[in-house]
Amino acid sequence: MDDRATRRMSVDAFVAWQANQTERYELVGGEPVAMAGAQLRHDRVTGNAFAEVRRQIRSGSGLCDVFTADIGIRTPVGNLRRPDVSVLCPPFDETATSADSPRLIVEVLSESTERVDRLIKLDEYKSIETLDYIVIVDPTRVDAGFWFRDAVRTWRTTTFHDATAIIEMPSLDIAIPLAALYERVQLAPQPRIRLVWDDDRDPASP
Repeated sequence: MDDRATRRMSVDAFVAWQANQTERYELVGGEPVAMAGAQLRHDRVTGNAFAEVRRQIRSGSGLCDVFTADIGIRTPVGNLRRPDVSVLCPPFDETATSADSPRLIVEVLSESTERVDRLIKLDEYKSIETLDYIVIVDPTRVDAGFWFRDAVRTWRTTTFHDATAIIEMPSLDIAIPLAALYERVQLAPQPRIRLVWDDDRDPASP
């Protein structure tokens, strides 16, 4: 990374700098931060989310569209984040590499960034005035956190742990089944809950 990258950057300066890099970065506190590589299950969930949201967005009557982490999202604190999936609505600048008015953001958790995604990024996203919905998906188990604004634009939240559940987003006219998010995803085995009476079992028993 050159000297320019080690100095605090504005978002505009960062966007210009990023255009000449081979890797993707986020801008955090005025400094570029390299994006971590993803595990296969993370990429599967991301691909599933993108495909399902795009299918529903394009089958509806709206003009919004869905984008990948290649399009950065500017947050009010002056950072540029790269959510795994975002939905933007017109007007579009087809030459832009970032946006500041998403309607939906989907983040798929990574082990190395889970704390940042669940706490720091979430608070930044909630400060975006145009944003209606945030979905944070755990790719290792059926676990999706959902944040949505109510009628007076106050954030509400719920969590889904059932693969038959559906995440409703009426203002975008889409409804995302959790089964679609986890399609073909090999979930990590859950640790067995050790019962207190296990110590009393015969050691020779299975």
